[in-house]
Amino acid sequence: MSDFIRELRWRGLIHDSTPGIDEFLKEKTRSAYIGFDPTSDSLHIGNLVPIMLLSHFQRSGHKPIALIGGATGMIGDPSGKSSERNLLDEKTLRQNELCLKKQLSSFLSFEAKSKNNALLLNNYDWMKKISFLEFIRDIGKHITVNYMMSKDSVKNRISSDSGNGMSFTEFTYQMVQGFDFLFLSRNNNCSIQMGGSDQWGNITTGTELIRRIDKGKGYALTCPLITKSDGSKFGKSEDGNIWLDSKKTSVYRFYQYWLNTSDVDAKNYIKIFTFLSKNAIEKLIVDHEANPHLRILQKKLASEITEIVHSAEELNNAIKASEILFSKDFLKEIQEIDEQVFLDIFEGVATCEISENEIKNGLDIIKSLSEISGFLSSNSEARRALKENSVSVNKTKVNESYKLTNTDLINNKYIVLNRGKKKTFIIKVK
Repeated sequence: MSDFIRELRWRGLIHDSTPGIDEFLKEKTRSAYIGFDPTSDSLHIGNLVPIMLLSHFQRSGHKPIALIGGATGMIGDPSGKSSERNLLDEKTLRQNELCLKKQLSSFLSFEAKSKNNALLLNNYDWMKKISFLEFIRDIGKHITVNYMMSKDSVKNRISSDSGNGMSFTEFTYQMVQGFDFLFLSRNNNCSIQMGGSDQWGNITTGTELIRRIDKGKGYALTCPLITKSDGSKFGKSEDGNIWLDSKKTSVYRFYQYWLNTSDVDAKNYIKIFTFLSKNAIEKLIVDHEANPHLRILQKKLASEITEIVHSAEELNNAIKASEILFSKDFLKEIQEIDEQVFLDIFEGVATCEISENEIKNGLDIIKSLSEISGFLSSNSEARRALKENSVSVNKTKVNESYKLTNTDLINNKYIVLNRGKKKTFIIKVK
């Protein structure tokens, strides 16, 4: 077994932990679990830190458990949230569970042949068998209201300015999560629960139940919540979450998110979101600082995490798509990629549709830029932009006499217009 705590520490992945956990882990193979919310059929990059924790745990020779919160997901964790989650039916939860296991399999080995194979469990499987009376009789009596009220997640919600307060359902969340730890301790010899730093209160409720009811010892370990140096929220884009499912977030956009990381953040993220060794990372940082314009850290970070989550083939497609935008042979190279990759590259770019007849005999560039597309506000603005030599058709500069024809079509369907480097528009021929 390798030193799990030491590995996490140099990567900056420890926020808090129970005293003695280091020595406890060195004695023999241990089991630890982390809970995952099943209210979507995909994880997002905000889930990557706990996933990496479990992966490092398994790579260190220990046994990881990914716990799908089928029961707790129906309640909602009050930590930092202002509203409760929607109730999902069991069929939806089971489907989501299958999708999440597939994504987790990129990081964890669930192969039964391994002595420390990962387990995927769902707390709904045991919670559905327990009645409310049984729960309050056998579990609830061991934790006082004063103890529950002392948790930051509860205090913050009750004292929030929203005025909504906290429902009894949410208030009992920490008890249900605590019971999960007790159940896994009894049935799966699980002695450690891990999670984000906002979960410390819920996790320690579990260690308290194990101590009070079974006279046992449970350990807790939390990782810091990831932030961005500019103050914006990690894992979010203008369109919302960055998902691991390529149907929700294209591989190209996923790759671009990491590629656009700042220098400051890249130095942290390369440790957190890759499995590269300490020596390899230190060398990358030195090389990057010597030539920051080459964005060595960002490229390596984006490549490593994209290949893990998706595949080497998808990574190569994303890299090729990224390079095409700056290629001197743009038209030739973009004709060689799949239409879906083309759409991924220009996702969110304003588009207009014209008929095939409109372009058959040549379409005036000024009319195309203003009247037909609305890309530029008027014919005079179009003329001015053309005289400034700032208009491109498929990345090639054009003048006022240019006409769009079928030879300009990408995949027999699209034309890319640019004004300068930042303004882009797509004409689609139907």
